[in-house]
Amino acid sequence: MPSFLTDIGTIRGIGTAVVFIAFIGVVLWAYSSKRKSSFDEAANLPFADEQKKPDARDEQSSRSNNQ
Repeated sequence: MPSFLTDIGTIRGIGTAVVFIAFIGVVLWAYSSKRKSSFDEAANLPFADEQKKPDARDEQSSRSNNQ
């Protein structure tokens, strides 16, 4: 192995560069106009109406009231 690659400062510098490139990639992915519709849909999921399924107890009580 060449001696310049064994220097801890060089290894840390390469690691920093790799992490920085990954960060830039994530930022570009997150702010991509292609992903906007998916992110808008995901942002509205907490406000989506849920279809409530009747409990077995509610279903049974409604049957007994109709008799």
